[in-house]
Amino acid sequence: MMVHILVRHKVKDYAKWKDAFDGHASMRRMAGSIGGRLFRDEKDPNNVAVLLEWEDIAKARIFFDSGDLHSIMEQAGVIDVPQVFFEVNKVDA
Repeated sequence: MMVHILVRHKVKDYAKWKDAFDGHASMRRMAGSIGGRLFRDEKDPNNVAVLLEWEDIAKARIFFDSGDLHSIMEQAGVIDVPQVFFEVNKVDA
């Protein structure tokens, strides 16, 4: 069953963060990510959110608990504590 994960965080420099995010795509795929969507705040372009699709929630939790991920996020310029939301269930329109 596919699940969605929403990650929101503030970055120091969007271009630097985006390069690091793109460079980490193969690691996300290996961990079970099957893609997603990237959002930026119009008033603050360094405020980003990523909606990712994952094969299953167990694989996603392992990935997001990884010390490597936290290190990569720090190197990419994430300047606050990322908010990570795991999909609970779908809602009707």
